Amino acid sequence: MKFPQIMGLASILAMSSTMAFAWSISGKVQSAGSGRALAGVTINSFNYAGVATTTAEDGTFSINTDEMGGLFGVASAKMSANIRGGVFSLEGVNAHQLKISAINALGKVTFQRSFYEINGSVSIDLSKAVGQSASFLRVTADGSSQTYIVKGKNALLKEGDPLPSLMFALEGYQSYSYTMSAEVETDVVIKMERGTNTTSSATVAQSSNDVVKSSSSAEAPTSSAEEKSSASQDPITVDCSGKTAKPVQKQQMSVTVDGKKRTFLLHIPDAYKGDKPVPLVVDYHPVMGNGEGQYNGTTYKSQTDPEGVISLYPDGTKSADSRKMGPGWNVGPCCSDDDDVKFSRAMIDAVKEIACIDPQRIYATGFSMGGGMSNHVACFMSDVFAAVAPAGMDLNTTNSAKCNPERPISVINFRGTNDGTCRYQGGDSGFNDGLNFLGAKGTFEFWKEKNGCTGSATKNASGCDEYSNCRDGVKVVLCTKQGGGHEQGDGKIGWPFLKQFTLPASFVK
Repeated sequence: MKFPQIMGLASILAMSSTMAFAWSISGKVQSAGSGRALAGVTINSFNYAGVATTTAEDGTFSINTDEMGGLFGVASAKMSANIRGGVFSLEGVNAHQLKISAINALGKVTFQRSFYEINGSVSIDLSKAVGQSASFLRVTADGSSQTYIVKGKNALLKEGDPLPSLMFALEGYQSYSYTMSAEVETDVVIKMERGTNTTSSATVAQSSNDVVKSSSSAEAPTSSAEEKSSASQDPITVDCSGKTAKPVQKQQMSVTVDGKKRTFLLHIPDAYKGDKPVPLVVDYHPVMGNGEGQYNGTTYKSQTDPEGVISLYPDGTKSADSRKMGPGWNVGPCCSDDDDVKFSRAMIDAVKEIACIDPQRIYATGFSMGGGMSNHVACFMSDVFAAVAPAGMDLNTTNSAKCNPERPISVINFRGTNDGTCRYQGGDSGFNDGLNFLGAKGTFEFWKEKNGCTGSATKNASGCDEYSNCRDGVKVVLCTKQGGGHEQGDGKIGWPFLKQFTLPASFVK
């Protein structure tokens, strides 16, 4: 009897991290000057979507991701791994051989159990099997391994998961950022300085018209570029022979850019057969995050996997300036010193060498600063990306001033009106990093201008604002979530939008 192979163990853990890594923080926010409690302070996370709250009348706050139903807010009905009351469970497993090992703080294996031909679930009561000696759990399924850090009886931390970074914002006060140093923190005191969390009128555009006017210093595509973009739209022929890539849940890869090793995760779904070219999606992570975190949190993979679409999750880098947060992306004055456009090109080229990628159907998306990066590559990589779908961050005054795409490019932005991390109305970031945002509507109008759209925006079938009368058939869309916070884009809307568009054949190198 033939049993199906287990999905790569990494996929179990990626799906299960929604329930496994529980963290909590509680404390009080007060004025640094008077010491009085501050009510109504909005709290959002830089690197984890769906984490948001406000302080109570007495300035207190509490965030417990276990009560929120998971860290990333994305669950899988097929596989899950969690620990509850000291019982470690794997659900929905299909494996020839499964081995679970408990390891103490000294690195000694204190318990090990093997299971064979599993089609269902496995549970182990760790308190009975190994007592209190388990600091780590290593799970090996059909030769693929992953390690968990045990955090009490109800929480696991998968190796490599970043700790949360939070932003505290209140009108009339300078925004304050805080990065947790442990998975559970209590009695944290946040002191906010008086001042404004918006910048002066000298540096912030006051209206959409101002934004378009100030950003128009970047020239529109030249006539030769327009002619190139309007050239033959016929699909090109892609030879899949010699492409060796096979389905894999997560494969660590690297390229060398300017003498530096840059890393990214490659995900090839089971639906990929290698006999025909498939689309490629590059998914950029938030600041202080990594590719692993975005792999776990994205809403696009569940939409693209059934179609055999390959996706990449690149890792950003830190700036030498310790005042700037990182790892992140070089989207202007923040938050990396590396050339992330050059890195993106090298990464895509490396994957095209081993997998059968359709060069006319390469797309970018991302969340938070990853959304900023996907807006950024629309400016500087329109010769590679057919369309982009940023979420949770807009263009800023620095990169928009230099933005000169080689052709019109379709853009769909996802934004929340109550986003406390990257404010919907735009303005200074509040973190002394030089980022001054155009705002959601400002970015919407910017792309309208760049793409030569005419007429007024209308509501599309998804309820989003859309400019559809643009050069070369591109579209510019803004999906606004009323009351929405700092959160991932909606893949159920974003992916159908992206895959409408193809890169003109004349741009394929």
